[in-house]
Amino acid sequence: MRIVDVEAFPISVKIPPERSNTVGIGRMVKRDAVIVKVTTEDGIIGYGESHHARNPGSVANLINTTMRDLVKGMDATDTTGVWSKVYRAQIGSHGMGAGSVIALSGIDMALWDARGKAVGWPIYKLLGGSARAVPAYAGGGGSLGFNTPEATVEEVRGFVGMGYRALKIRLGQGRKQDVARLEAVRKAFPDLVVLTDANTAYSLDDARYVMPALEALDITWLEEPFPQHDMRSYQIASGFSRTPLALGENTYTRFEFVPHIEAGHVQILQPDVGKCGGVTEIMRIAAHASAYKIQIHPHGGVTGLDLMAGIHILSAIENGGYFESSEGYNPLRNGPIVGDAYTIGADGCVRASDKPGLGLEVDEAFIKAHPVLEGPGFV
Repeated sequence: MRIVDVEAFPISVKIPPERSNTVGIGRMVKRDAVIVKVTTEDGIIGYGESHHARNPGSVANLINTTMRDLVKGMDATDTTGVWSKVYRAQIGSHGMGAGSVIALSGIDMALWDARGKAVGWPIYKLLGGSARAVPAYAGGGGSLGFNTPEATVEEVRGFVGMGYRALKIRLGQGRKQDVARLEAVRKAFPDLVVLTDANTAYSLDDARYVMPALEALDITWLEEPFPQHDMRSYQIASGFSRTPLALGENTYTRFEFVPHIEAGHVQILQPDVGKCGGVTEIMRIAAHASAYKIQIHPHGGVTGLDLMAGIHILSAIENGGYFESSEGYNPLRNGPIVGDAYTIGADGCVRASDKPGLGLEVDEAFIKAHPVLEGPGFV
């Protein structure tokens, strides 16, 4: 099971203007992803996904050069050893910081996929989990962005019709507009679980205005009102209402999660398997969070690889919460996968594949047909 090759493939699709969505960080004009392929001397191939980091070509280049040379020849089953070597050589000292963590995440995910294929087990079983129904919410970068209250209600109605019993609404359009949209949704769907995400677009004054309204409307959480490193703002805002604060999709490795956990101002953690350090690291983060009775609700990736990895994690940890399903216009969710990456059940839940590894078959023809489109994904 020695690693003989590591390859990364950056891919993109343009979003038609009529399907483009606006959130707090801008208007989405394309979807990007980085697919990682690890080949072993036994002929076993594992696939993973590194988050594109809004610069997919650079992430792929890092994997195809530095990372490949670091891990070639290592035992593919030694995920802890691979992680530690890359951490020492590229993350802990003079590396590219978050970019290196993202690159390692896809490699680590691919190694777990290969390990599962080698023994014939799905990843959740390798991790000590069991087959279970995992509650899902409609989220992802392409869904429920800025709109009128009336149009938002109709969008929500469509997701409810798909089976979702929970969904996430983007904030950052403006204080009054944000509250008006939430009020309209709550009036139309009194029993729906409603989550919110500001995509770091809020100031402390915005949070002070909006958070009491979130509490009155029984909103389940407010995600990323500020950048994750702005711990002082999270500390102050945690006293504005009883609505829990959430973060994690832009937080890398357990070393960045631990200060938030121990400070106590964030009650919801959202590490992304394709960003935080892979399967190996998200399990460490979840274990630390469990000691503080904090739930893990993994941030959803772009393609079915990262998304399915999140379902496997939620099927294996004791403090798992919601799965974030990528909705809206996202041809990359199923595009690189043969068939559907996953389905939403009538109970609003998803289930991990019982096939070996991640349980997904990758369509390399799709990858070749969608080369990377350089440039910003949000404008």
